[in-house]
Amino acid sequence: MASTRPQRDFGAMEDRRKRAAKLFARGATQADVARELGVSRQSVSRWHTDFERGGTTALRGAGRAGRKPKLTPSDLKRIERALLRGARTAGYPTELWTLPRITEVIATLTGVTYHPGHVWRLMGQLGWSPQRPQRLAKERDDDAIATWVRDHWPVVKKTPGDAGP
Repeated sequence: MASTRPQRDFGAMEDRRKRAAKLFARGATQADVARELGVSRQSVSRWHTDFERGGTTALRGAGRAGRKPKLTPSDLKRIERALLRGARTAGYPTELWTLPRITEVIATLTGVTYHPGHVWRLMGQLGWSPQRPQRLAKERDDDAIATWVRDHWPVVKKTPGDAGP
């Protein structure tokens, strides 16, 4: 499942700040830099202040944005392997994976706790999507269904040529 939020291109943002630094070094005004780069004057003013304090290095990227993830990529691989082995293998009475069950598996394997409502995001990172078990009647007779489809369906089925005015 893909994230619905737009992803920021941190490399492009840093390149834009570096271009601003070159323009500042040439003596361009803040308004000219804002027009040239297509950014707000407020951003350029902040960049200019940083540039005056620390030069081009002050405009480098700060690294990743937001909180660091609780789970490492190797943790995610371990979790996925456990999920692929099945819920019964993990000690549950059925093969159905639910968010609370997955939450328990994550806590057991990694010691990291999540609210079950947030686990679906992790599952999306792993490429998993919500599934519902297919419900079939216990009395279902596949042979009888196949016979009916083969013998009776062509008689019941309407064809375009059969429709009258």
